Amino acid sequence: MKNFLDKIFLRSNNLEYISANIRNLSKKKPVSKIFNAINSFSSESEIRYVGGCIRKIINQEEVDDIDLATNLIPQQVCEILEKNKIKFYETGIQHGTITALIDQYKFEITSLREDISTDGRHAKVKFSKNWKEDALRRDFTINSIYSDRDGNLFDPFNGKDDLEKGLIRFIGDANQRINEDFLRILRYLRFFLNYSKQPHDLEVISKLKRNIDGVSYLSKERLLDELKKITKLSTLEKLSKDKISLEIILAIFPELKNIRIFSKLNLEKKEILKKVDFIFLLSLMIIDESDNTDYFLYKYNISKIDKKRIEIIKNFYKEKTNTNTFKENNLNKIFYHYGRQAIEDILIFKIIKFQKYDQSLLETLKVYENKKKPQMPLGAKKLMEKYKIPEGKQLGNKLKIIEEQWINNNFQISEKQVEQIINS
Repeated sequence: MKNFLDKIFLRSNNLEYISANIRNLSKKKPVSKIFNAINSFSSESEIRYVGGCIRKIINQEEVDDIDLATNLIPQQVCEILEKNKIKFYETGIQHGTITALIDQYKFEITSLREDISTDGRHAKVKFSKNWKEDALRRDFTINSIYSDRDGNLFDPFNGKDDLEKGLIRFIGDANQRINEDFLRILRYLRFFLNYSKQPHDLEVISKLKRNIDGVSYLSKERLLDELKKITKLSTLEKLSKDKISLEIILAIFPELKNIRIFSKLNLEKKEILKKVDFIFLLSLMIIDESDNTDYFLYKYNISKIDKKRIEIIKNFYKEKTNTNTFKENNLNKIFYHYGRQAIEDILIFKIIKFQKYDQSLLETLKVYENKKKPQMPLGAKKLMEKYKIPEGKQLGNKLKIIEEQWINNNFQISEKQVEQIINS
């Protein structure tokens, strides 16, 4: 009986909860400066919250970014921001988007618009003053909810109700929405996995599959960015157990060969993976004994730093590992050459990938949390002064040999050993 009453009161109080949290957002963030500037521009000018921040407030999630919509054209927005000394840059002014910067916060401000024509990747737009027309060009009902700064909702397609029911519904014809932007295939998966309380609509799934070849027209940057948003532990767990979603994601990213690993994690492994980032989760999905990793890194133009990080893990496990592989001497060499991140990645990779849960690896991981990188006891200057070796190739070669011996001797080397190398 109590649970039943709780549901009734939660439903009846939900609007006030939403409004209160939107008002709180307006107070806590410096976004009020933008509201004041635009709302006071003319008797008709208006700006509202839209999309993800409203969706997250309704779903009682933490708001990590704020998108805004306005009935002013981009040039007017720029003029107002400049007049009010608010920093900004033109993120995508041809599509009506300006990014305002206040303190450490970024706010995307997009002018109301209609999509005149689309090609599955880009849209030609016409700016509008009609909030309903702007809502019509959006993808899902749960993303077409607007609010003023006081928490008054404008929800033309009942997105709030759909969100509370866990219903992921395209606005208008699903096939048309998908053909406007093929990225919506991936966006459907992300929102379904994060919010759905209903089974897939098989008619919608049929349309997603029918259009899946269109994904090849999208830029690799947009695809990778959407994959990052999907690659969160809770989402990956659901994805790996959802046959329909799994089939679609693997059709788009066939390189995610090990994605099913997230379907069989114990509690200890889940706790460890809560602390890792996208690049590590990606490494779990793409590293195998084939050239799969190299192909993915080339195809999606991963940054040099992240590419090197994944390659270190891949190369470590390319060789057969045994108990000696994880002994202190060997791990110290990796720590010296590649740093703490490499040690963490290598140890956590083994903990997650191998069936037997090895507590000793977790203890080893703790050892390196505060460990300082070893420092070479000798440098070029000291060798030049003490052994009268001139600067040049010979000095470089001697230093390299000394360093190798120092590393192989667990970061220890005697003066006698140094002299032997110098005199050899």
